[in-house]
Amino acid sequence: MTRRGGDDPRSIPSEPALRVIMRRLREIMAEPGDGQSRLDKIVVQISGLMVAEVCSIYLKRQDGSLELFATEGLNRAAVHNTRMKRGEGLVGRCAELSVPVNEPDAQHHPAFSYRPETSEEIYHSLLAVPVLRGGKVLGVLVVQNRTRREYSDEDVEVLQTTAMVIAEHLGSGAVAGAGLGGDQERTIALLIKGEPISDGIALGHIVLHEPRVVVTELLAKDPDAELVRLDKAIEELRTGLDDMLEQEAVSKAGEHRDVLETYRMFANDRGWVRRMRDAVSEGLTAEAAIERVHNATRARMLRQNDPYWRERLRDLDDLSDRLLRIVAGRLHTGKSNADLPNDTILVARTMGPAELLDYDRSRLRGLVIEVGSGQSHVAIVAKALGIAAIGQATRVIESVTAGDPAIVDAQSGELHLRPTNEVIQAYSDKVRLQARRQSQYRQLRSKPAVTKDGTPIGMHINAGLIVDMPSLKDAGADGIGLFRTELQFMIASTFPRLDRQTQFYSQVLEEAEGRPVVFRSLDIGGDKTLPYMEQPREDNPALGWRGIRISLDRPAVLRGQFRALLRAAAGRELDIMIPMLSTVAEFEAARLYLDREREFMRRHGHSEPLAVRLGAMIEVPSILFELDALLARADFISVGSNDLLQYLYAADRANPRLSGRYDTLAPAGLRALKSIADACRRRNVPATVCGEIAGRPLEAMALLGIGFRSLSMAPAAIGPVKAMVLSLDLGRLTEFVGSELDAVTGDSLREPLRRFAEGDSIEI
Repeated sequence: MTRRGGDDPRSIPSEPALRVIMRRLREIMAEPGDGQSRLDKIVVQISGLMVAEVCSIYLKRQDGSLELFATEGLNRAAVHNTRMKRGEGLVGRCAELSVPVNEPDAQHHPAFSYRPETSEEIYHSLLAVPVLRGGKVLGVLVVQNRTRREYSDEDVEVLQTTAMVIAEHLGSGAVAGAGLGGDQERTIALLIKGEPISDGIALGHIVLHEPRVVVTELLAKDPDAELVRLDKAIEELRTGLDDMLEQEAVSKAGEHRDVLETYRMFANDRGWVRRMRDAVSEGLTAEAAIERVHNATRARMLRQNDPYWRERLRDLDDLSDRLLRIVAGRLHTGKSNADLPNDTILVARTMGPAELLDYDRSRLRGLVIEVGSGQSHVAIVAKALGIAAIGQATRVIESVTAGDPAIVDAQSGELHLRPTNEVIQAYSDKVRLQARRQSQYRQLRSKPAVTKDGTPIGMHINAGLIVDMPSLKDAGADGIGLFRTELQFMIASTFPRLDRQTQFYSQVLEEAEGRPVVFRSLDIGGDKTLPYMEQPREDNPALGWRGIRISLDRPAVLRGQFRALLRAAAGRELDIMIPMLSTVAEFEAARLYLDREREFMRRHGHSEPLAVRLGAMIEVPSILFELDALLARADFISVGSNDLLQYLYAADRANPRLSGRYDTLAPAGLRALKSIADACRRRNVPATVCGEIAGRPLEAMALLGIGFRSLSMAPAAIGPVKAMVLSLDLGRLTEFVGSELDAVTGDSLREPLRRFAEGDSIEI
């Protein structure tokens, strides 16, 4: 850096002096002495080398306050005696927002907090940067000068580099009493609130789906070797982005391509690369250089008023994280199943169903996601796997460390991190109580699900893997109302061939031991992607190329699956249902392909199923207006309430802001569902509800009240729902629900139904 006209004559050092700072910091860290003495030496050195009249270090305490730990230039008596509350003053603002604060006249800033014991009233300009380690704020590093001046971007980067060295020092535990609000905060018990997305309680240890790259080695032993590592990583980053942009699936114009083009713009920005190379030349490792330049660039972007650049922050964060993973040799994130503990609590910022299925389910106990609702597909898979899961766990990634003990309470939506012995004991008792309750439900396994007034109710489970099959017998279910065939495709590394599919479906039917199994044809798209099949990126994937739309556009896939199912069901009955129907024409097209495969089998002398029934899933509201025509052609109906209600309310079920906005027991949704039940009864077409609401006793009670007599749910829900059915007078319920729906009101039926259940002693 060079001196700038108009600046204080005692200006920030020229470019070579940055290497002097790094060398002196390295020497200080190598000198004997305790942690406090090193902090004292650091502030003296930085004050002198940056020609700052004040240099101070504030460290974060457990309660979020900041304590003055070292200073050069302020009153030394204030050290360990000056504390600022969380968010207080410009220093507190820097810590809370985790961004640099650069004020030419700090005393006149509205957030300035004057502390007379420090004697800082004579200093005007102030530059504060957060001391960060692993995404956590450990403290704040501050320089001050008497003259009114705004520090340059280069000054910010110098101070950020120093802050990184201090963070490494604190992370080693060398400073007594320091870091209690930072990394050491990760050693205390913490409760994080979220949203239940898959019922259950899990005790175990944290595994991060995408482990953070925490930069701990800051000072380079061989700068030339670090430059080679950095240049190689940048080249790999650029090549990877070029390869992505050349793929057919993303080659066309659209928002997805714009995002990748923005990534490529950052990756090829000469200034970005030059600043990282300069940081390495100054003595930083490649990882430390990436992090320092990322922090400085992020701070500059945050100061921009143009919303475009603020929107690009996420792109910058993602790209820098990717570069860090490349240079650290951890581009392919995740953890091999062999390394998973047997009581894994998986933590992720976001996750698709295929990614969850990559993990060994026998080792998974719980799942915690920062972004994800109970209606997302990963939640549905978690339910199918019997994994306790919570979503909307804000800032959980910043709060956990791999290996932390944890308890997932997916009943209340709470994550207990590093729980105390008392909390562990309480939850151990709760788990034992649940086990006794499940034992009571198991006693109902052989008891038919018949209401008090004599109406039998079909109780089926949702499944998708061979390991789900024992649950059919264990739960005492009548059959499988929804077998998600796509799960087999999602966990395979290549597209399953005909013989493999046939073997799989045959095994499912054998293990069902004569109970009916309803196979849903391949339902991929949206967030259910196949690793070996290119899927176009769509602005609205829930409304895009998915379900039967893909199958009809790729008829070889649909015909192959039909052929495998027909072969597997030879000598047995076969039920297939078609998902995501928007028109009767789509159902007829699927029926035509099925008929062709049956004719093919007859011509070639293959054994046929005893009976073949083709059903339709009602998930798209448009089909409600062709319902009579559909019922004239379909052998049975299955209602996918998750998607149907999502489309009915035009509310993305995976959007956390909308996940709780529309009640599933509101009149609009129930009236739509009732119209289906009424039409099926008139046409004498069997109908089952296989969405998530069928597995919750209160919602299941509402479904019975509007006319459905068959439900399909997660295996764990069979017991509670059957207990509700056995305690129910269906005639009284039907009359009550009918009168409530006839009333002109927009209020949910949830509370009226709850009061009705309490009044009739219905177990919900």
